Amino acid sequence: MRELLRIPEGGQASLTSYDPAGTPGGPRTKTEGLAATARLGERLAGLQERLWAAGSAGDRRRVLLILQGMDTSGKGGTVKHVIGPLNPAGCRVRAFAAPTPEELSHPFLWRIMKALPRPGEIGIFDRSQYEDVLVARVRELAPRGQIGRRYGHINRFEKSLADDGVTVVKCFLHISYEQQKRRLLARLDNPDKHWKFSPGDIEDRALWPAYQEAYEIALARCSTEEAPWYVVPADRKWYRNWAVGTLLLEHLEEIDPQYPKAGFDLAQARKQLLTT
Repeated sequence: MRELLRIPEGGQASLTSYDPAGTPGGPRTKTEGLAATARLGERLAGLQERLWAAGSAGDRRRVLLILQGMDTSGKGGTVKHVIGPLNPAGCRVRAFAAPTPEELSHPFLWRIMKALPRPGEIGIFDRSQYEDVLVARVRELAPRGQIGRRYGHINRFEKSLADDGVTVVKCFLHISYEQQKRRLLARLDNPDKHWKFSPGDIEDRALWPAYQEAYEIALARCSTEEAPWYVVPADRKWYRNWAVGTLLLEHLEEIDPQYPKAGFDLAQARKQLLTT
């Protein structure tokens, strides 16, 4: 999946060439997809435990899963279904809303650095540093030249993370304009979902072409060897969850964390325990 969904370094990122309803490399049906995602949970949980255990013994490696996408693309749903089977003690989930006055008083990466996973943890970002080249670009919240420099800042920042033992997994959840409308209408039709709806969602739909262009620029300029971007079709929720889970699994398998060896005399400990 890593090669199938990856945007090559220096490659183009025309989103019209990616089918939001596609299922590349995935199960054939929703039923098969749900079953496959459930099986992923067991394998992910085992690897997460090993990563957490290794971190407790001084292994600095950790994982940062970044989820970006338009409203209703399923960032929160992905967290629920992919991270749900994992031990919460080893996860650090952070959703980035509009920056606070304090955050605005610092460089844009300041709030990101404060939320990074610690050694042994899996960090999950619902939105990320990319808001400062996406929303900021579309809404003209900063001069264009300043935004242009931020791509370089992000690339250098992500390389420094990789150099420090952080595996960065960046997933763009690619939803279609039509599917987003259906999901927004479903929120309006369900009183239990009204809290998830904002009139601003409609305003952002009017800016859809500008957002697509902003994403294409960010994906192309910030898909690097150390931290590539993956385009995940998100019209089918079951495929989205399976694909992100599979990408996370592949990266954890590459890390291959191991349980640390006992730092004490096993025979002596057993002998003492048997006498109590």
